[in-house]
Amino acid sequence: QVQLVESGGGLVQAGGSLRLSCAASGNIFKSSTMGWFRQAPGKQRELVATITSGGSTNYADSVKGRFTVSRDNAKNTLYLQMNTLKPEDTGVYYCAARFLSGRYDYWGQGTQVTVSS
Repeated sequence: QVQLVESGGGLVQAGGSLRLSCAASGNIFKSSTMGWFRQAPGKQRELVATITSGGSTNYADSVKGRFTVSRDNAKNTLYLQMNTLKPEDTGVYYCAARFLSGRYDYWGQGTQVTVSS
């Protein structure tokens, strides 16, 4: 069983920064591709960033140059450093794990990020 718990969300002014964390339990973290997703009110959930088990990263165009995804396998923790935040970054942020199935089968409960203008 895998559990993912996000933290670090909050209210921040435009231009500010936040760092999200995702603590993983279970023994698949090191072998999983991890992703950060977000869902704004009234919108579909979208992929924000991914990081493979080997550390390769990928970002949505909307966050490139502002967000950085990283992982600490020794701590079973995933991070998302978010800089130069914009109001359109507002939403619930979720971390997810993709293991053998090729799908993101494991999800956290989400953490709210609100960026005020």
